[in-house]
Amino acid sequence: MSADVAVSLAVLAGIVVLSDVTRRLLARALAGTGLSEYAVELVSTFQLCCCTHELKLLSEVGGIEPGLALTFTYLASVVHGLTFSGAIGNPSGALERAYHAKLSGSRALRRIACQFAAAAAARAAVPRLWGVGLSRLHARHKLFGFRCTSPIHAPLHEAAAVELACAFAVQTVITHTQSVEGKYRVHAVAAVITTAVYAGGSVTGAVFNPALAFSTQFPCSGHSFLEYCVVYWLGPLLGMMSSVLLFDKLVPALSRKPSPRHLPTESKKKA
Repeated sequence: MSADVAVSLAVLAGIVVLSDVTRRLLARALAGTGLSEYAVELVSTFQLCCCTHELKLLSEVGGIEPGLALTFTYLASVVHGLTFSGAIGNPSGALERAYHAKLSGSRALRRIACQFAAAAAARAAVPRLWGVGLSRLHARHKLFGFRCTSPIHAPLHEAAAVELACAFAVQTVITHTQSVEGKYRVHAVAAVITTAVYAGGSVTGAVFNPALAFSTQFPCSGHSFLEYCVVYWLGPLLGMMSSVLLFDKLVPALSRKPSPRHLPTESKKKA
């Protein structure tokens, strides 16, 4: 393992540990105030965005092997799932919970505001961390002004379709693993996330999270803000909605057995 990778892994571990300590302290300090869930959402989304910035740097600038990058993606997804303490970290997920009445509309909107605030904070904080020059990779990235280019390598409609498909797959596995014990469920979700990144990463970076994309992809040159919105906001939102409507409305409607009055005449006679 190269020194750059070792430093990045240490940075990732430090971010997770610091976030976890902060999350626990804030949850304890704000217990009973109704604000703890928003504090947890802020810290958890900040953790997600900071870690993704570091992994993105390793993959795109550090040039690590794709297999190793996917392994890190899987491990990071598991760690996030185990440490988030009820946070969602994804605006699409907050809207899905509001649709299913697990969150009120106002609470969902406040959580989304926290997610985007944390995404903006991570976007500002990570370059400062890289600027310290903990590794040669960080120093080289600083030398080039923390420059990044758009990861979209397809026409906008195709790129949006990739983000839609990734969000659909992840939302579907989240929906269908609700009854699975948490420590096993995170591995199932992480496996699907890693598969989605493998399948769509070369086209869009496979983010399928509007807040995370705002932090990691929107600062990159190559496309306009509106174009990024179409791919990274509209695509995942439609993917989540497609999954929810398919399994909430369409599948139950198709699988519903006809009542006796709708049975053919012959069937009624046999009955």
